[in-house]
Amino acid sequence: MPLKAFVPRHTAELLNQLQHADGVLVSVDSVQGSGPREVGAWMAVFPQTLVNTIGGGHLEFQAIAEARAWLVGEDHTLTTRYALGPALGQCCGGVVHLKFERIRAADAPALKQRLLASGQPLALFGGGHVGRALVNVLSTLPYNVQWIDSRDEIFPAHLPPNVVCEHSDPVHAAVADLPRGASVLIMSFSHAEDLDVVAACLKRQRLQGDLKFVGLIGSKTKWATFQHRLEAKGFTAQELAFITCPIGVGGITGKEPEVIAVSVAAQLLQLRA
Repeated sequence: MPLKAFVPRHTAELLNQLQHADGVLVSVDSVQGSGPREVGAWMAVFPQTLVNTIGGGHLEFQAIAEARAWLVGEDHTLTTRYALGPALGQCCGGVVHLKFERIRAADAPALKQRLLASGQPLALFGGGHVGRALVNVLSTLPYNVQWIDSRDEIFPAHLPPNVVCEHSDPVHAAVADLPRGASVLIMSFSHAEDLDVVAACLKRQRLQGDLKFVGLIGSKTKWATFQHRLEAKGFTAQELAFITCPIGVGGITGKEPEVIAVSVAAQLLQLRA
């Protein structure tokens, strides 16, 4: 069963640890009733360290012990049943099946592909302060990020494993090649570029209807100005209603890049749910 949940930053930690020692990948294979984590949640157990979590508590404590014992013994895939209430004394009360898999350095390319496969596509237009803060937050969330800017030199040298940079000039040309079902966040250094990207997204939505969400950073005043300009380009009020501006969850008023990033990430997670 492919994994359904992942934490990209932990994926990088796992791949790094594999260069030094073999490990055991412990993943939640199925859950009946209530459990501490969802199907696909995983942790990697190495002789001296752990990466990620399957939910903590007695279940994880026992799984770690079994995985470390397994490191010096068996070498095959195993699925084990845990009754959380009767066997482990946990209040969840459900039944969890954990899969144990031996992993080695040679498995790293396949593991990376597997652990990133379930990420939702997200296009982030803009490499400024908020864009960088968002990439930091999204590096720990289940998204595969396509980070796009017209300035090739703007991107940092080191990136999380779930982020790919793309230089596009003109920047809005990248909209045509976004994957189906992508969410789009627009926050370039230029209002003119922002407008071009919004227009490109609206054209794609008109023709294909396959973008999940389009959010534009800015104030209500900015969006009012954009609406007039987009109406002049022939877009209807119904089409413009697809754009979210301002972005971020309500009730968070801070304007620091990190605050905006957390607010926008929370909004994306609400859409995911």
